[in-house]
Amino acid sequence: MRRMWEHKKGLIVGFAKKYNCVDLIYFEGHWDITDAITREKQMKKWKREWKLKLIKQDNPDLVDLSKDWFDENGELINYDWH
Repeated sequence: MRRMWEHKKGLIVGFAKKYNCVDLIYFEGHWDITDAITREKQMKKWKREWKLKLIKQDNPDLVDLSKDWFDENGELINYDWH
């Protein structure tokens, strides 16, 4: 959630800021950072078509999955994680 807030605020320099990528249309959760990095490297080798197919399986309308994480001012809403 924090990372999405940083992207939406334009605080992260790089691809997302350059191309105004502020909608979260897909994500995977991993308990282990090594697994997450391995998966990210794997997917970076994929063709765009394969990535879009994966995304559209769970989010066919490409809805911003983080839209309910922020208030009307774009500030992160505090969630109880328990």
